[in-house]
Amino acid sequence: MKILMVCLGNICRSPLAHGVMEYMVKEHGLNWQIDSAGTGGWHVGQQPDSRSIAVAKKYGVDISGQVCRKFDNSDFEAFDQILVMDLNNLEDVRSMARNESDRQKVSLFLKKGIVPDPYYNDDQFDPVYQMIEKRCSEIIEEFKVSI
Repeated sequence: MKILMVCLGNICRSPLAHGVMEYMVKEHGLNWQIDSAGTGGWHVGQQPDSRSIAVAKKYGVDISGQVCRKFDNSDFEAFDQILVMDLNNLEDVRSMARNESDRQKVSLFLKKGIVPDPYYNDDQFDPVYQMIEKRCSEIIEEFKVSI
């Protein structure tokens, strides 16, 4: 299973989802590939936001080695699932799809609702982390039975 997490800048939400999922995948002994990207390229080559790094570290997950990158059409070929954090990300990524097969790989990270962007509110990083951690656990249970 190859999963790509996508948000706007690849500095807050998707790096957290990437790190948490990677951590859980290792704990479950699964041979999955996890990565993250942003729909915008403002932070390409940078580390995730320091607040994302800090909240992940608080829960024992190290995302400090991640490097932000922009979503690319080649990601449709490289990944089985492309999980996006909000409706804008969904629209942006699906608009790049070359065909129906590409579009079918893209879905919201949460089954219902969106992961709010904590960038402008320091108090949102912990709740966003909790939301991501819960959903990553669910995703592992959903997908490990289907592979």
